[in-house]
Amino acid sequence: MLANQRYEYILKQLEKNGSVLTNDLIDELNVSPATVRNDLTHLEAKQLLKKTYGGAILFEQKPFNYTNFHFREQVNMELKNAIADQALKYINHDSAIALDASTTCLALAERLSSFRRLTVVTNGIYTLQALKEMPNVTVIVVGGIVTKGSGSIEGVLAEEMLSHINIDVAFFSGHGFNLHSGITDFNFYEVELKKIMLKRSEKVIGLIDSTKLGQNSTGTFAKKEQVDLLITDSKNNQHLVEEYREAGVEIEVVKV
Repeated sequence: MLANQRYEYILKQLEKNGSVLTNDLIDELNVSPATVRNDLTHLEAKQLLKKTYGGAILFEQKPFNYTNFHFREQVNMELKNAIADQALKYINHDSAIALDASTTCLALAERLSSFRRLTVVTNGIYTLQALKEMPNVTVIVVGGIVTKGSGSIEGVLAEEMLSHINIDVAFFSGHGFNLHSGITDFNFYEVELKKIMLKRSEKVIGLIDSTKLGQNSTGTFAKKEQVDLLITDSKNNQHLVEEYREAGVEIEVVKV
């Protein structure tokens, strides 16, 4: 089992039970004690858990917060990476693309070094960090307010800046997608910024892993009619894929 898969398993056990035991993880993951200790140390450094004698507990005994970027980064990584790989085919050399602050778009950003030249518009702090050393990528950071924990810049202060930028393809993720609400997210400020980014984009692609199909949240930033393509994976909710296709949604499914 790969390290990222072990991290995801540990976090899911913590989310479910509130604590984990080192000996249980050794048996369940079929790895050595040293590997488990290293995994727990790695996750503690990201403030996702607190190591204890013989195991670990939720960080500071608080429930997981979905807005915590590093927690979300570890969840469903296999699905996000597969979707990001598929999304690369819709990016051309010398184009301008938009990436939101999602962990799925971060996975896509990490794959952009092979392009001859790109301009990337983003409100993601970690996306900026992933791109800033790529000599072929010009990064334009938009937004206004930095949100603690989420790794995003939010608000409508970017509207004037975005009015001067033409985006070829915008890639968005969210908390969920369904036919009634489209792509939704829980943060109203980020939703409003995504709406502005969407208006400046010629093509809109939703990167929605299969666990998010059928899900809904508080704010819609892209109705289904505004989404040119949805890229998802084959792991979950395939009955919804067929339902959405019948409703006219263009969907590509990546096998995982």
